[in-house]
Amino acid sequence: MSERPKYQLQIEERIAEYPYGTAFSASDFLDIADANSVSQALFRIEKNGEIRRVLNGVYDKPVYSELIKEYSVPRIDKIAEALARRFNWNIAPSGNTALNILHISTQVPDIWEYVSNGPYRNYMVGNTSLRFKHIMPREINGCSPVTVMFIQGIRAIGKGNLTKELMNRFSSVITEENRNTLLKEARTASGWIYKEIKNICEAKPA
Repeated sequence: MSERPKYQLQIEERIAEYPYGTAFSASDFLDIADANSVSQALFRIEKNGEIRRVLNGVYDKPVYSELIKEYSVPRIDKIAEALARRFNWNIAPSGNTALNILHISTQVPDIWEYVSNGPYRNYMVGNTSLRFKHIMPREINGCSPVTVMFIQGIRAIGKGNLTKELMNRFSSVITEENRNTLLKEARTASGWIYKEIKNICEAKPA
């Protein structure tokens, strides 16, 4: 039996350090070996059952449930992050996805939506749709993911629909550091959105 190449061992060691649920692609290992070697290594690791292919070129380290004796469904947020690293996109959750992640809404979205400075893309992860919507670079470049997520969440609620209850929910998830960042970065947003963010940042959580 031939000895495994050094790069194979290094990739296996890195994956072993990843938390379960992490998603990744060959681009995450290009500091170890070239793209072809990495792809071959990931293929071999997948055949051994240590990782799972969730999309073409994207894998995850699945969580196994002893209770139900099967692997959990892939984490869509981690897959989105892996795709963003792979294609060098800046991304942030949008629409109902943003509201769910911010705990503004408890409704689990049927479609996971993200905005990005990359192209429009749609993926199917099992039965779940993952969509990336292109926005102008100035709306996402130079802004923290939290700021973009707040902007997108408020936009999803709509102008004039931010009730006191919703405002309190938004305010309750902002750290003091995030308040300052939001006020600074959200100035590039639409006027009504920035006004709502100012109101949220100035409100005291209930």
